Amino acid sequence: MCGIVGYLGNRDGLDVVLSGLRRLEYRGYDSAGIAMPVDGSIEWRKKAGKIANLAAAIEQDPLPGSGVAIGHTRWATHGAPTDANSHPHVAGRVAIVHNGIIENHDALRAELDGAEFSSETDSEVAAHLLGRELDGGAGLVDAMRAVSTKLEGAFTLVAIDAQDPQRIVAARRNSPLVVGKGDGEYFVASDVAAFIEYTRDAVELGQDQIVEITPDGVSVTSFDGGPAQTKDFHVDWDLEAAQKQGFDWYMRKEIFEQPKAVADTLLGRLNERGELVLDELRISPETLRRINKIVIVAAGTSFYAGLVAKYAIEHWTRIPCEVELASEFRYRDPIVDPMTLVVTISQSGETADTLMAIRHAREQHAKVVAICNTNGATIPRESDAVIYTHAGPEIGVASTKGFTTQLIACYLLGLYLAQVRGMKYGDEVAGLLRELERMPEAMQGVLDNQQPILDLAAELVDETSVLFLGRHVGYPVALEGALKLKELAYIHAEGFAAGELKHGPIALVSQDLPMFIVVPPRGRDQLRDKVISNIAEVRARGARTIVLAEAGDDDARAQASTFIELPRVSTLLQPLLAIVPLQLFACELATVKGHDVDQPRNLAKSVTVE
Repeated sequence: MCGIVGYLGNRDGLDVVLSGLRRLEYRGYDSAGIAMPVDGSIEWRKKAGKIANLAAAIEQDPLPGSGVAIGHTRWATHGAPTDANSHPHVAGRVAIVHNGIIENHDALRAELDGAEFSSETDSEVAAHLLGRELDGGAGLVDAMRAVSTKLEGAFTLVAIDAQDPQRIVAARRNSPLVVGKGDGEYFVASDVAAFIEYTRDAVELGQDQIVEITPDGVSVTSFDGGPAQTKDFHVDWDLEAAQKQGFDWYMRKEIFEQPKAVADTLLGRLNERGELVLDELRISPETLRRINKIVIVAAGTSFYAGLVAKYAIEHWTRIPCEVELASEFRYRDPIVDPMTLVVTISQSGETADTLMAIRHAREQHAKVVAICNTNGATIPRESDAVIYTHAGPEIGVASTKGFTTQLIACYLLGLYLAQVRGMKYGDEVAGLLRELERMPEAMQGVLDNQQPILDLAAELVDETSVLFLGRHVGYPVALEGALKLKELAYIHAEGFAAGELKHGPIALVSQDLPMFIVVPPRGRDQLRDKVISNIAEVRARGARTIVLAEAGDDDARAQASTFIELPRVSTLLQPLLAIVPLQLFACELATVKGHDVDQPRNLAKSVTVE
């Protein structure tokens, strides 16, 4: 969850690290801190609350200048968000920042007899362990190697030594860390967003690796001291893409970026013969033809994207498809074998539960395809193949363009499987791709007609409960719409399958209760007619019906207190459009309530611990 930044170079380390922390605040904003080696000792400041609190504390009590610094923005796990529990943690001559959870911290703390602890965190144990290694004569790299082999759990550790001030050493296991390489300067961070202002050249680190940064360059070794493989990559977006560009919130900007993000994810998918190509999918057609089951594994918003994908993939390929919560997958002894294709979906590529699911699936010899937005992340590296969603940076904690681009990637995978297995003729695949290519224009049409949604948010600002109904692919849209409202507006919101209404949820309907209903397009009239009947049932009981239906659907309009018009598309693709008004509504309702839309309480962007 937490954000880590380290810098070594000729700039003011304080400025570089504070700038990086501000860009990583979406990863954790319970507290923040910074440390640097100065004249043989560690200088540090840390403060509970947002980074603005840290900046104010430094203004009151300035830090000396230094070209070496490490910083941290925290999402609390062990210990409340207090000044004392904030990072960095200092033990004598060493300072550390930590992302992850050290599962055996209690046992290690017991071994540190005589050490004086100033926090309740698991992280401080690592600082004291490193301090003891250094006091025993080890250098910082060897000390980090010795400590890393003792730690259990997921962690990224970054350390500096006051007596070796031109060196930063970091270690990672199951937690994100990337190295940035500039002109005579180097960076370590949880995310490339931290240093994109200075360089777009980066190095992927593998599992159980230690990186050493000095003015002479970057050296990477394994935990056992042997050579380690790394991979250089170039970030394909720039600083401007990570800034608000006139929008009040990153989230609102990202909602409006969806047409371009979807278009970018679709770019270059057809060859000169009119065939769908997925160059990243390094699994042979022969292997894909043998697949007899697909399991989609994801969490949160990505899970709801997977639920939509199930309808499309089964329809196009006739392969049974299951959708699993990543946090439950490996604990229920799932049936996975070499004939299973496991599809994992993660915007960050670092989601801990999803990563553990990948490892379990590969132990069962299943093939794994990752759908991910982050080049160089752990999940695509550990998968057999990857389909990248070219969404650009998503800074808002509540995912928006992540959801829609993940859907596009799932559609592409489903169509590709149908193509290689002979379930769809080439002209059928090409026709569906042409419809997908029209989606950005259709999404822009929804965005251009946002005013009714903004007005609705102002009218419903005092509501304490909102329900969402959908059927077929509209059901996961209802779930995702409810999740967005819970994340941002902090009110009760639930999504239901419309056909389940009379099996219990209708008891919740009361006078003027707002209910969003996603109506299937015409052409699936049996589905559509049933949903319209559901609207009539809740309206008869006094509900305020907010109906999302395609243009020209007069039957749906007649049942609506508020009618939200969607462009006409085929049923399986409607979620790409229906979700947009629900995203806008959640963003605007949170705004008029006075909430921080980009940093909702208790949440962080990337869940990197189980």
